Amino acid sequence: MRRVKYYDKEQPKTYVFLTNNFELTALEVALLYKYRWRIELFFKWIKQHLKIKTFWGESENAVKTQIWIAICTYLMVAIIKKELKIEKNLYEILQIISVSVFDKTQLNQLLNKSRTTNNEESNSNQLNLFDL
Repeated sequence: MRRVKYYDKEQPKTYVFLTNNFELTALEVALLYKYRWRIELFFKWIKQHLKIKTFWGESENAVKTQIWIAICTYLMVAIIKKELKIEKNLYEILQIISVSVFDKTQLNQLLNKSRTTNNEESNSNQLNLFDL
C-alpha cells in the first residue's frame, strides 16, 4: 500500500489517499479521486431526478441510451415548466404527462388546468346523499 498526501490550493485542505498504484504521482491520484467523486455525484443526481428504476439492457450502449433519453426527457420537462411558467414541480408535470400521453389536449391547457371543478355543473342530475 502507498499513502499519498495532496494539498488542494483551491480549497485549503489536505487530502490523504491510500493506493496500490506506485506509478502515478500524487497529483494524478488526487485528480482520479476528484473525477471519481464527480461521477458519484452525477449518479446520485440521476437516482434523485431521473427516476430510472431498472436498466432495460445490459450492454454499455443500452445503458447510455437509457440515461440520455432520461436526461433529454428531464430537460424537456424543465424547459416546458419554465416557458409555460408552471407552478407545479417537475415530478407532478411528469405524472400528468404520463397519464395523459394519448390525450389530444394542448400541453399548456393540460398542465394549467384547475383541479377544482364546479360541482353544480358536473353533477347537476345527481342526487346529494347528505342534503336530505
